[in-house]
Amino acid sequence: MKLGVLFSGGKDSTFATELADSGQNEVVCLMSMKSENKDSYMFHTPNIDLTELQAKSLNLPLISRKTEGKKEAELIDLRRLIQKAQKEYGIEGVVTGAVESVYQASRIQKICSDLKLWCFNPLWQLDQEELLNQLIKRGYEIIISGIAAYPLDAKWLGRKLTKAMIEELVELRKKFGVNPAGEGGEFESLVLNGPNFKKRIQINKYKIQYKNHAGVFSVEDAELK
Repeated sequence: MKLGVLFSGGKDSTFATELADSGQNEVVCLMSMKSENKDSYMFHTPNIDLTELQAKSLNLPLISRKTEGKKEAELIDLRRLIQKAQKEYGIEGVVTGAVESVYQASRIQKICSDLKLWCFNPLWQLDQEELLNQLIKRGYEIIISGIAAYPLDAKWLGRKLTKAMIEELVELRKKFGVNPAGEGGEFESLVLNGPNFKKRIQINKYKIQYKNHAGVFSVEDAELK
């Protein structure tokens, strides 16, 4: 079955891409929404333009669409993006990196149902700690690209996902209720390398913006190495 992945360049959609491209299924394209609303209810926003470099490294075509990011209205733009993938690449299903977000999963499922497409969520309900450990085990290189919750601070921005970080996140769950994999919107991630990458993304220049436990690690210049 030909599949298109809703791709943000973060850990979940990148891992879902790897898992979906196996057996009788083939990932034939990536689909990225570029929201003008940094607080979008549906879409990952930090460093979304880097999906172009990631797609090149994954050797997959990328189609993208801009949206103002208005609640519910942004779903119209998502539907049009998926329809474009249907027309250009003949996709028969849509892959998401949804783990626990019913809000996101249900809305994507509705669009897929209307378009008679299979909606495949390979990470759905996976234990968050296990998810992070699997990413390290499989050789992913991931950094924190955005934060939006106490007690996370500027020191987290740009940090690489490691075993020690996972242990720290598990402790924060016990003390503050932080979701270890960021499923409550606590943080966003950026994948620099992985088992299905042909080349690693090297960051040459970046900027950190931070205020009141919310911030972004913005990549200003990067290349494939």
